[in-house]
Amino acid sequence: MAASLGPLVGAIDQGTSSTRFLVFNAETAELLSHHQVEIKQEFPREGWVEQDPMEILNSVYECVEKTCEKMKELNINIANIKAIGVTNQRETTVVWDKTTGEPLYNAIVWLDLRTQSTVEHLLEKVPGRNKSFSKFKTGLPLSTYFSAVKLRWLLDNVEEIKKAVEDQRAMFGTIDSWLIWSLTGGKDGGIHCTDVTNASRTMLFNIHSLEWDPELCKFFDIPMEILPTVRSSSEIYGVMESGALTGVPISGCLGDQSAALVGQMCFQDGQAKNTYGTGCFLLCNTGQKSVFSEHGLLTTIAYKMGRNKPPFYALEGSVAIAGAVVRWLRDNLGIAKSSQEVEELAAEVGTSYGCYFVPAFSGLYAPYWEPSARGIICGLTQFTNKNHIAFAALEAVCFQTREILDAMNKDCGIPLNQLQVDGGMTNNKILMQLQADILCIPVVKPSMPETTALGAAMAAGAAEGVEVWSLNPGDLTTVTCERFEPQINPEESEYRYARWKKAVMKSMGWEKSETHSNGDISIFYSLPMIFFVMTSMVMLIASKYVSA
Repeated sequence: MAASLGPLVGAIDQGTSSTRFLVFNAETAELLSHHQVEIKQEFPREGWVEQDPMEILNSVYECVEKTCEKMKELNINIANIKAIGVTNQRETTVVWDKTTGEPLYNAIVWLDLRTQSTVEHLLEKVPGRNKSFSKFKTGLPLSTYFSAVKLRWLLDNVEEIKKAVEDQRAMFGTIDSWLIWSLTGGKDGGIHCTDVTNASRTMLFNIHSLEWDPELCKFFDIPMEILPTVRSSSEIYGVMESGALTGVPISGCLGDQSAALVGQMCFQDGQAKNTYGTGCFLLCNTGQKSVFSEHGLLTTIAYKMGRNKPPFYALEGSVAIAGAVVRWLRDNLGIAKSSQEVEELAAEVGTSYGCYFVPAFSGLYAPYWEPSARGIICGLTQFTNKNHIAFAALEAVCFQTREILDAMNKDCGIPLNQLQVDGGMTNNKILMQLQADILCIPVVKPSMPETTALGAAMAAGAAEGVEVWSLNPGDLTTVTCERFEPQINPEESEYRYARWKKAVMKSMGWEKSETHSNGDISIFYSLPMIFFVMTSMVMLIASKYVSA
């Protein structure tokens, strides 16, 4: 006889490095079961990052089925799953054929840099080449990071997509749209929608009117008919059309960072959280007013919890590389076999011994927005070994967080007195202690780390027509937390931070932003090269005269 635990809610958590399906008890927020599948990232050329949308979709089906099997083994009745929420890596761009249900190209991942030349060409159309020209509409600067530029590249470079747009077969979406459309029937009546949080990361969406912006679509030359319908973060979009959970409504949708804000219960103006995943994302709830940064932060939609509910806004500091630096040490340098081993290497020395690592693999995001930056490791001596580099990598995550926290404090005017954290990297105790030391404020980690999935489950369970999860402040369960207090003196912290900033300055200006579409940099964009060629020719001619 299957145990009855009251209403349950599932969450699909589709991240950059893995897909998970998790099931929560709607009354206690307890995590009952989950399954995880790692996702391959493809790097076809330098700076390019892609994923296979079919692999992503199949990983979702696999996670749902495996979790349901585990629940049956635990004697939990899956018929009690009343709703499913979706949370996803944001900005990652998919275009598919609505007649076949097949993607027309790999998904271009948020980290991808191939669009640098696309950004340059678009800037030529902007008075004064001002990257912030749409800041007050979208909250975003013109950058390789956001979906509109990736979509523009696909329309310019992929014949199958151009043809599908002409034939009116093409659909565009971020990962949430691709999954919801596929899970609710796909080519047989799938629902083509997104939510306000994901739409606000495209650079095509007006965050005030909550509509696709015709002027921006015209600027990027993107046909509006391929865009999904924009809905709230908490409403029934459709139902699962296959698998163990057929008939269960999909009723929550939040970009991963918004979902973590909800899962951390940051519903009050001024509450903030930092998520340590592939990248690092600090979000501060600014309530029902949009606040525009003077210090390189983004303005984004935090959530909209129902069709007739108001949108809430957030300031966001985005760091491209956090957990990805540990993966890089493991996969590219081979200095460790696992993330755990990186932590152990760092623990053995307890210092970077003056070594600083700026992991600007995809340029620098907040607060610099500098696509020309590249990764550097500096301050090396003959004494430096892999342990010091491992420690410097963890320190880099903390220094980057300090930079965006400083920017957040300047924009908000009220400094945060503690930092709420979540994400896979928060299991690393050395990292959490380092973070408290570098910020000089306590770091607070919930004992249940799956806050992103929890946020999606809360949105799904609270939706009109489901209503098994109350979001009233008095009904929210209190979360037990682990607390890390600063343990070094502020002077040492400031000294290390100043050295880090010096290293950041040295990472800038490595790459020319004007590249060919194949990613190769032409020598003719290099003035020193031209001068070298010209002076060499003059010297050659002069030498002929002298020898004559």
